[in-house]
Amino acid sequence: MSTTSMWPGSSKHEPVDESSVKKMILTFEKRSYKNQELRIKFPDNPEKFMESELDLNDIIQEMHVIATMPDLYHLLVELNAVHSLLGLLTVVDLLQELTDIDTLHESEEGAEVLIDALLEGQVVALLVQNIERLDEQVKEEADGIYNTLAIIENMAEFRPGLCTEAAQQGLMQWLLKRIKAKMPFDANKLYCSEILAILLQNNDSTRELLGEMDGIDVLLQQLSVFKRHNPSMAEEQEMMENLFDALCSCLMLPSNRDRFLRGEGLQLMNLMLREKKMSRTSALKVLDHGMIGPEGADNCHKFVDILGLRTIFPVFMRTPKKMKKTGASEKEHEEHVCSIIASMLRNLKSQQRSRLLSKFTENDCEKVDRLMELYFKYLEAVQQADKRIEGEKHEMVRRGEILDDSMEDEFYLRRLDAGLFVLQLICYIMVEISNSGISQLQQRVHQILNLRGGSVKLVRHIMREYAESIGDGKSDEFKEAERKRIMDLVDSF
Repeated sequence: MSTTSMWPGSSKHEPVDESSVKKMILTFEKRSYKNQELRIKFPDNPEKFMESELDLNDIIQEMHVIATMPDLYHLLVELNAVHSLLGLLTVVDLLQELTDIDTLHESEEGAEVLIDALLEGQVVALLVQNIERLDEQVKEEADGIYNTLAIIENMAEFRPGLCTEAAQQGLMQWLLKRIKAKMPFDANKLYCSEILAILLQNNDSTRELLGEMDGIDVLLQQLSVFKRHNPSMAEEQEMMENLFDALCSCLMLPSNRDRFLRGEGLQLMNLMLREKKMSRTSALKVLDHGMIGPEGADNCHKFVDILGLRTIFPVFMRTPKKMKKTGASEKEHEEHVCSIIASMLRNLKSQQRSRLLSKFTENDCEKVDRLMELYFKYLEAVQQADKRIEGEKHEMVRRGEILDDSMEDEFYLRRLDAGLFVLQLICYIMVEISNSGISQLQQRVHQILNLRGGSVKLVRHIMREYAESIGDGKSDEFKEAERKRIMDLVDSF
């Protein structure tokens, strides 16, 4: 195949096709070999290898044209150029162009071959070794780091499976070191936070690695800056959110819950909630991740011990108006708060549990009134969504269309969007406090239900559906026990 692009530097401006690309790669190989030979021969005399260095640089510049033709990438691999490229610092921007995500998707085949060869050559380990030698005070070298991170991001987006390997080849260690370096905030620090969040997505082995490297402490230290100060610009806010996302990701792994507890993560999040800065919304999300499920029990108890109930209930009673700035929705906020309270009801024992329940009786049961207000708000939203969905199903049946599983999943997601999960959490809190043995709580729940024409039967129905969907990724024994526990609560409601 021939394209009309010409390669710069060639006097005759030949069209670029397979044979000219081969020629280019062979020229590169020759010049690369010559340059290495002279560098070994005259290590202390740069004049001797300067000319070969410039020649090599010229051909590398010419090779940028290959980045426009991913279907010829296989030539780079077949002619062994990948290996030589990985040995050179100067090719970072060429590699960045070759791995540009849009280019990779243009020719999946060419891209696969190139990425395989790069991974085989331990590209990430080499890139990390390179950036460790760079000095960010020099603009060109700081750019080199940025471009290196771009190569890693491109490859991770094209092949998410390489994150585990990349993290183990020194990348995780370097990212944590760079994130905690005492340097002014800049584009590279923002990019590091982004790559870190990408590495941790749906990946337990990178989460474990970060935990073992004391990464939870690094994240908490970096975030502690934002407990009393808002980020000074949009980019810094983006970095803050990336670090919060990374922390939430890590807390999906039970062993990191303990590291979070020991690193005083609960105290920091509690302070953030009290300080009412931009970090508040994300702190709530982190607490939710840290306290959910049976693995959150220790964190739940500690949260009560550090007087967290005094912080969480005011946030439950009133959803902050100032949330627009952080881009969080009212529903998201109420979901996290209800989830935290539900987790405490599930996990707390003895005296801490009594402290939680007595919060609901305070000030003439105002917390129960608020709970019921939220119940009717979300019930209405979900019922409206259900009505729309029923109408659409009816239409589909009338047109003779099949309601397959993917369609049912789509409808279920829409119900969740409308607030089904928040509604389930609210009902869970209702049945828990009604079964607490404190008669005034049970009376108040039922009194408001009757007053507003609600029905016990409907609450039971919502709880049955919740029990069915419980325990993703948990063992069957856990799911069974948890379902039985919920159904027992429901039966005595």
